[in-house]
Amino acid sequence: MSMEQYRAAQKAGKKELQTLATQKLPTEMPALDAILEHTDISGEIPLGLVDIPTELIVGTKTIGRTSSFAPNFMPILGENTEFAAKWAALCDAHLREGIRDPIVAYEYMNHYYVQEGNKRVSVLKFFDAISVPGYVTRIIPAREDTKESRLYYEFLEFYNATSINYLFFSKEGSYLHLAYHLGHRRYERWSMDDRIIFRSCYNRFADAFKELGGDRLHMTVGDAMLIYLDLFDYDQLKDETPSEIKENLKKMWAEFELKNAQETPSVKFDPSPVQKKNILTKLLSASEEEPITRIAFINRKTPETSSWTYAHELGRLYLKDAFHGTVQSKAYDDISGTDNAIAAIEQAIADGYEMIFTTSPEFLSASLRAAVNHPEVKILNCSLNSSHKYIRTYYGRMYEAKFLIGVLAGIMTDTNKIGYIADYPIYGMTANINAFALGVKMVNPKAKIYLEWSTLKENEHVDLTAKLYSVGATYISHQDMIIPRKITRQFGLFRVNGETPVNLAFPAWNWGKYYERIIRNVQNGIWNTEEKSDANKALHYWWGMSSDVIDVVWSSAIPDETRHLLDTLSNAIRNYEFNPFDGILHSQQGLVSKDATHSLSPHEIISIDWLTDNIVGRIPTADELREDAQNVVRQEGIRKEEPTL
Repeated sequence: MSMEQYRAAQKAGKKELQTLATQKLPTEMPALDAILEHTDISGEIPLGLVDIPTELIVGTKTIGRTSSFAPNFMPILGENTEFAAKWAALCDAHLREGIRDPIVAYEYMNHYYVQEGNKRVSVLKFFDAISVPGYVTRIIPAREDTKESRLYYEFLEFYNATSINYLFFSKEGSYLHLAYHLGHRRYERWSMDDRIIFRSCYNRFADAFKELGGDRLHMTVGDAMLIYLDLFDYDQLKDETPSEIKENLKKMWAEFELKNAQETPSVKFDPSPVQKKNILTKLLSASEEEPITRIAFINRKTPETSSWTYAHELGRLYLKDAFHGTVQSKAYDDISGTDNAIAAIEQAIADGYEMIFTTSPEFLSASLRAAVNHPEVKILNCSLNSSHKYIRTYYGRMYEAKFLIGVLAGIMTDTNKIGYIADYPIYGMTANINAFALGVKMVNPKAKIYLEWSTLKENEHVDLTAKLYSVGATYISHQDMIIPRKITRQFGLFRVNGETPVNLAFPAWNWGKYYERIIRNVQNGIWNTEEKSDANKALHYWWGMSSDVIDVVWSSAIPDETRHLLDTLSNAIRNYEFNPFDGILHSQQGLVSKDATHSLSPHEIISIDWLTDNIVGRIPTADELREDAQNVVRQEGIRKEEPTL
């Protein structure tokens, strides 16, 4: 009986060799000694007795052992050999009582190489064993500035806290992302219960994911699990049955396919042209009563306490006049946290609203989950750099306005020290800061921008305007708009001289026009046309000054000559004749672009994680921010924490 098993295993081994040869791939099993010949090693760590996932055992320690096996660990020597007899004897032992003797292996870069026990591994792989007990020594490569090295060092820190050796990701920062979903602080030690519960969740998820064809996608099970947790939280996953997980996976499978394709979102820089009705269509539709479109807005704060929410509320109120009563809208304000956001969206759907705008990046996960469960509802989230199939995202090219205001600041400064107060280190914010700095640099290369962050823990009770003024900054860029309940002139670009600030300019979000054009896209069928033309991509609206959704309000006190320059630059930006991120660019770390004819791509602008060389300051990490700011940065943060051992 055991020799029949050997012949079946040998057949599988020879088939593997034939397949690899046809594909012109190596037919020899990897040997760790050969791999390490030209590798710098940082050290070795004995891990003791470990359950080794069989799928991660990929080779042998020494070259001499490789001739007996195909790369899938199936035997290839003849059945009359001593090797075959020993393999068959191990097979008999496994069928009678199971193989319990641990192997000896080395782990290198998340893969295992067997020193003693190759035939045991071969037999267990033949019978589809999930894991093999083994005494393992970890070989740690020297740290390098490569994605592969950074990912491995993130895994090492995760392993030190959890002893989990089966979970891997293909994207940096994913272990931190997982810790956030599980409610853990940065790599805190996991208890035995933590590990048991997570292993159960992982196994149920992995089985369902693979059953639906996940093995054919270019992502790890860990990658897929993070995507799942972005929609269905960990507490829910802990209680779900395999069939429930499978049903949820079916609902969101397009999300996995989108991530698998690794396509950048289809970015719409301007609204699609509105299709004009001919005279006959107008006459026929004149007598018809236009249907009511019901729109809901989910806001993080209230218009009275937040300039951001206030601006969106002005946009919502604008719709009443723009659509002459054919659009009904309602705002759900003061919604904090994913659970509350989900509840607010569900309530809006229950109230009959067919299109929902969630106006904060913090609501991204809630928007996704609602969209998966309610495909009949159109849901859009106000955020940057998110690529999701079930929702659309929208934002404005605010950096265009910030550049112009920077030009003004560079001209007006009398100290060559200009202040800039930012809030969240998220996608888009760094583009705004750098565009402002580039505007200053265009007209005043000697000036410096002093950067402060209002959401830093250390700045919670600090008057940042006074702090910047104390270092000599008499012109300061602050929040875009005023907060209705907080009467202040500290918004936009203002001059401070120790008395009442004097406002010179502020950027304006014309959210009403933005929402009007999106709603008209739906009414005119453009929404569906865009979906068909970009069927395999996520859709992101990123409109700017050319669409009149971004503008700058200037003070009449600005000199005429300066205003003429600003108008000239503004028109050039509106007509796509000039981009603030064109040409040679220098960051604090060195040269970003050395080509005078080069222009940063939209993705490069959105994901800027550097500061220009005329900025005094830095981008903070999430740990340095207040807790409420950390929630936003986890969704849209541009700076990932560096792993440390």
